[in-house]
Amino acid sequence: MNNCDVLVLGAGIIGLSTAYQIARRSKLKVCIVEKGAALGEGSTGASSAILRHRYSIDNMVFLARDGINCYREWQSFTGITKPRMQFMPHGVLWMPGEELAWSESEHRRLNGLGITSVVLDDQNLRERFPAINPCIHTPDTLTGSEHTCETGGSHLLEPDGGFSDPVAAMEDLLEACQREAVDIRMNTHVSAINVLSGIVSGVTLSDGSSMEAGIVVNALGPWCGPLNASAGLKPTAELTPTRIQVLYLDLPSEPGSILPMPLPACADLGGVYFRTQNNNQQLVVGSTLESDEFEIVHDPDNFDRFPDEDFKMRALHLLHHRLPDLPYRGSVRGYCGLYTINRSDVHPIVGETEVKNLYIANGFSGHGFKLAPAIGSLLAQTITGNRTDLDTDVPIEFLSANREPLIITGQKSALA
Repeated sequence: MNNCDVLVLGAGIIGLSTAYQIARRSKLKVCIVEKGAALGEGSTGASSAILRHRYSIDNMVFLARDGINCYREWQSFTGITKPRMQFMPHGVLWMPGEELAWSESEHRRLNGLGITSVVLDDQNLRERFPAINPCIHTPDTLTGSEHTCETGGSHLLEPDGGFSDPVAAMEDLLEACQREAVDIRMNTHVSAINVLSGIVSGVTLSDGSSMEAGIVVNALGPWCGPLNASAGLKPTAELTPTRIQVLYLDLPSEPGSILPMPLPACADLGGVYFRTQNNNQQLVVGSTLESDEFEIVHDPDNFDRFPDEDFKMRALHLLHHRLPDLPYRGSVRGYCGLYTINRSDVHPIVGETEVKNLYIANGFSGHGFKLAPAIGSLLAQTITGNRTDLDTDVPIEFLSANREPLIITGQKSALA
């Protein structure tokens, strides 16, 4: 049967969350189509899945809070007795380096928004996380000039933050969708969104067949642009598929080489982030620099999926500076995924378009995983008119496609 009430394009974390939340609160017939053969072939599969609250804009803080609340209450949210995904409440540590007033300022702002945060001096940091070097200076990775560590910093901890496994989350949502009778079709490629008299009517598939739908939601991540164009949408923001490099470092397990635990998810604003995974057997390492978010990919099906050697060396150097007791051995692997970066303000565009009943959830710029439950809530509330537990109260108009940029200058990286 090639017809449904709501057709969601894309089975990444945004598409699955949206389909599940529409289906669980309504009797609408919901279908997902996904071009991949399995979950995790798009952006979500390469996500570092760090769950932090801090954003520069208050409503983004609230969306992150509401998304993270769902991950913390995952069993209740999904209705699965033994979910695959587990929220890892290790906290998120921000290290702003030489910006000594930053942590205190953000602490006051976050606490004023109801988000728990703690400012740590160097002694507090060492007591909580003895493996982390509190140095306020970033090593010069360009010239390799001699580096002298200096203390006296101020560091911000989100104790209610953490991380999770993105593929396990998708598998849980897939099961929840199936329980709610969502029709899920893998290996199904959409070539165009069909519009009749200004109203969406469905899609055309790559084999020439069509699917009829009263509502279409484009949650295709890096593949969203051509489909939006096929519906005649006029772009209100530049959404660019962008190559992002991530390393996976095996931690030595022999006595005398084990790093002191716990380790939080750490965002060193001097250039690197990291977190543990696989029961502290591995580190996930990536960049916090805007300069590492400029490599636009013109074909999301064809790009270099292995990190560059210079990126690997730079990231490892910064990692060893922050974790000085980390042994210089162990396997280092890597993988590249795609952000769909909104070059206007690095925040997503979500909601109904000028084509009636065509909704988009695009341009997440690396924020998609943590926001996914809240974004699904926004779309499901708008489409069905119904509310459920753990819904967000942020208005969907905040992220509308025709809005002005949320950040005009500065803070254009995915950490904004």
